[in-house]
Amino acid sequence: MRTPAPQDRPRERLDDVGPAGLSDLELVTLVLGHGGRAGSALELAARLLDEFGGVHGLTRVSYDELRLVRGVGAARAAQVLAAVELGRRTLTRERVSRLPLGSPREVAAYLLPRFGAGSVEQFGVVLLDARHRPIKTALLSVGTLDCSVVHPREVFRAAAAAGAAAVVLFHNHPSGDPLPSPEDAELTWRLGRAGDLMGIDVVDHLVLADSRYYSFREAGRLRGA
Repeated sequence: MRTPAPQDRPRERLDDVGPAGLSDLELVTLVLGHGGRAGSALELAARLLDEFGGVHGLTRVSYDELRLVRGVGAARAAQVLAAVELGRRTLTRERVSRLPLGSPREVAAYLLPRFGAGSVEQFGVVLLDARHRPIKTALLSVGTLDCSVVHPREVFRAAAAAGAAAVVLFHNHPSGDPLPSPEDAELTWRLGRAGDLMGIDVVDHLVLADSRYYSFREAGRLRGA
């Protein structure tokens, strides 16, 4: 019997033990599909995981960064990003029943898979109806590595257009530390005041960082302090 080549072994193991039984290295190997002049798919997968600090690092990497890894190139970079995005979407599909988001923990569970591990700062809002069920999530600003500029008119224009009764503000910290800055606190206060004037309730502001979050509502800081 022919001994399978190293790049074929993950496929055999997938058949034997299923995807949950495969290592991160084997899963990335299957995503890449095949190797090239720079090495086998298994070697390229190992190179990627080493370059970006494991599979979690692949959730934060950009297309251009992936393309720079020796042997990856444009096509394989696209395959990796597509696989990561599919994984995100399985966790962020809208709930069929549109259950209310009643607590900061529920809102965080709704947002973290999609926005928690961004490589640049992003600011957005979850638009809620009168029962705090999500209408849609709107990304309003994509900043540099640690800076994002937001104006109240952008937030409440999106809310008014969707007929939202309330909003949850959110942004991510690429540093991985969800502790808010003084500027985050000032923005929360400013948007809360604007919401009062517009008749649209700002129910929370979440700072997301990988798998952690900070809630201004939980901390009792939604209206200042």
